Amino acid sequence: MKLRLFVVALVLLACYSCKTEPTSSLADYQGEENYSVIISETKVGYLKTNTTGDTITIDYDYKNNGRGPTMKETIVLNAEGYPVNWQITGNTTFGNAVDEQFSLEGGEASWTDATGSGNAAVESPQLYVNQFGSPYSAVLAARLLMDAPENTLPVLPAGNLTLTKMEDLTVPSSSGEGELALTTYALSGAEMNPSYFIMDDSERFFAYISPRYIVVRDGYEAEEKDLRQLAENYSAERYEKLQKEYAHNYGKKVRISNVKVFDPKTLSLTDPVSVVVEGEKITAIEAADATGEDEVVIEGKGGTLVPGLYEMHAHTGDNGALLNILAGITSFRDMGNNTEVLSNLIEKINSGVLAGPRITRLGFIEGKSPYSSNNGILVESQEEALAAVDTYDSLGFYGVKLYNSMDGDWAPAIVKKAHDQGLFVTGHVPAFSNANAMVNAGYDEMTHINQTMLGWVLEPEEDTRTLLRLTAMKRFPELDLNSDKVQETLDLFVANKTAMDPTLAIHERLMLSRNGEVTPGALDYVDHMPPNEQRSLKVALAQIADDEEDKAYRKAYDKIVETLKMMKDKGILIVAGTDLGGAFNLHRELELYHQQLGYTPAEVLKLASYDMAQYLGHESLGSIEPGKLADFFLVPGNPVEDIKAIKTIAMVSRGGTFYYPSDVYPAFGITPFTEKPEVTE
Repeated sequence: MKLRLFVVALVLLACYSCKTEPTSSLADYQGEENYSVIISETKVGYLKTNTTGDTITIDYDYKNNGRGPTMKETIVLNAEGYPVNWQITGNTTFGNAVDEQFSLEGGEASWTDATGSGNAAVESPQLYVNQFGSPYSAVLAARLLMDAPENTLPVLPAGNLTLTKMEDLTVPSSSGEGELALTTYALSGAEMNPSYFIMDDSERFFAYISPRYIVVRDGYEAEEKDLRQLAENYSAERYEKLQKEYAHNYGKKVRISNVKVFDPKTLSLTDPVSVVVEGEKITAIEAADATGEDEVVIEGKGGTLVPGLYEMHAHTGDNGALLNILAGITSFRDMGNNTEVLSNLIEKINSGVLAGPRITRLGFIEGKSPYSSNNGILVESQEEALAAVDTYDSLGFYGVKLYNSMDGDWAPAIVKKAHDQGLFVTGHVPAFSNANAMVNAGYDEMTHINQTMLGWVLEPEEDTRTLLRLTAMKRFPELDLNSDKVQETLDLFVANKTAMDPTLAIHERLMLSRNGEVTPGALDYVDHMPPNEQRSLKVALAQIADDEEDKAYRKAYDKIVETLKMMKDKGILIVAGTDLGGAFNLHRELELYHQQLGYTPAEVLKLASYDMAQYLGHESLGSIEPGKLADFFLVPGNPVEDIKAIKTIAMVSRGGTFYYPSDVYPAFGITPFTEKPEVTE
C-alpha cells in the first residue's frame, strides 16, 4: 500500500481541536493547482484552480456514463478567508443549468441557487454552503473551521458545519524525492453523511475521497485505489459504530405482541397476534396476549407487521445500507458494482459488523467507449463479454446486466451462455439497438421503462450513450400506444415472459422536478431532512428551457404511466426498484404503483415482498410465517388501507436483529417519523 498511515483514526464526528496554531494567510495559496477526477480507476475529468490575490477561479468537469457536471466558479475571499462573493455557472449531471450566486456586503448576506433567493442579516461573516460547487470548497471551509470553537460554525443558508480530523498519513512525493505529509478530515452537518477530503501540511487541497469517486492532485493518480480504500474504511468505521450502538441482538426470544400481520397470500391482515422470534427465524405466531418466560417483549399496540421489502434496482454502498434497513427494506438486488467492494460489504453485513439488506448480485458488463459507465467489467469484444459471464458465474453471481456501450449484436450469444450456466439476464438496451432485439435475444427482464420506449421514437443512428436517452423522452407525448410498433414490443414481452423494472420514481424525479419546488416524491418526508438535503430535494434534474418543454416532460411522464398500465393489464410482471438508492424512494415507487398504475395497497405490498422473494427464488423470505427468516417491519397504521402507512416505521427486524428508526435517524440529522415502541427486556 502506497499510503503510509502513522496516526490511528479517531472516532468519527468527535469534536476536538484540529489545529491550535493560526491558519496560513491567503498569500500562501497563490497560483494554479490541478487535479484529476477518477472513477473506478479511470480518469474521467479534471478540477483546475487558480488563486490570484483574493480571488479563486475554478474549472470543474467530468463525464462518466455519458454525463456529468460542468462548473466554473469565481470566489472572492475577505482577509479572514470567508467568501464574500461566490459565482457558480454551468450545468449539473443531467443538464440542469446552474447560475448560483452568493454575496456578503456589510451585515447582509444574500444568495440565489436553484431553489430561489434568500438573505440574512449577519453580525459577522458566515460560511456559505454552496449547492453546486466543486469539492474544492471543502478546503475553504476547513481553513475556517480549524480555528472555530469545537471546530464548528453556523453556515448559510442554514445549519452548522463541523470539521473532524481523521488521521495523518504520507505518500511518496510526485517529484520522487521524500514524502508528502497529509491529513484527512471529515466535514459533517450539511448532509446526512460526512464527506472526506485531504490537505497537505501547507493546508492545500490534495484530494476529495469517496468509495467510488476520487479527486486527486495531478501527479498522484497512482494513489487512487488506496484513497478509495481509505474512504471505504472511514465510511465503514462510521457505520460499524452505528451498528454497535443501535442494532439490538437480545440473545433470547423476542415477542412482538398485539400486532396484525400482513398476509401476502390473502392480501389481508390477520386478527391480532403475537409473533415470536428466536435467533434469525420466526418460530411461532400465537395469541395477541400470549406470554412466555425469559423473553423480550416489543409492544405492537395494534399496529401492522409487514414482510421486509425488496429494492430491485440497487447499487449497494455503506451509506445507504442502514437507511434502507430503517425503511423496512431488508433485501437488495444489486444491479452493478465494484466486485471487490461489494464482496467486502456483503461479508461485513452477513457477519453483523454492518447493518444492511440481504444482497443478490448481478454482474455488470459494459462495452468500452468514450461514454462507458466505469463499473463492473468493461469489454471490447464478444469473446471478452462471454469471459465476463464466466467470471461472474465463478463468483456466485445470480446473473448479469448488460449496458449501453456494449455491442447489441453480442447479446444473443451472451444471453445463451448465461442461460446455459443458469444465470439471469437483464439490462439496458445497448446503443443503436432496441428493446425488441433484446427481448428476442432472451433478456429475462428490461431495466428502466424509457429504455424500452426510446425504441419507438429514436432514429437508428441516434446515440443513447449520451443524455439523449433522457432528453429524447420529450418525444413520448406523440406516441400512439395502440400503434403496431408499440403493440409488437409489448406482445414480445408477453410471449417471452419478459419482466419490466421501470424505476418509475426516477422518471418522476427527472421529468416532474422543478427548481424551487419540492420534488413530488419527497413531499411526505422533506421536512424531516437536514437543511442541505431539503435544499437538494427542490432542484430539477433536467434542464427545463421553457413552458413548452415543461409541458412536454409532464406529458411524457403521463405517457410512461399509460405504457406501464398497459403492461400491467397485459400481465407483464412489474419489478419494484428505484435506481435512487431505495429507502424513502422505494416507498414512493410503491406509492406510484398504487396511485397511478392501479395496484391496490395490498397488491403493492405483496409485489414488493412475497412476489420478489419468489421471483429471486428466496423461499425463506417474503412472508411472516414460522420457519421463515425474521425480516419484517412494524408500522402503527394499516398499509392495506393506506400505502403511506409504510412511511412511518417504528421497528425493523432483519434476521432477528432489531432496529428502532426513531433512535437512529437523529444520527443522520433526520427528524423521526414515529415513536419507538415500548420494549420490555
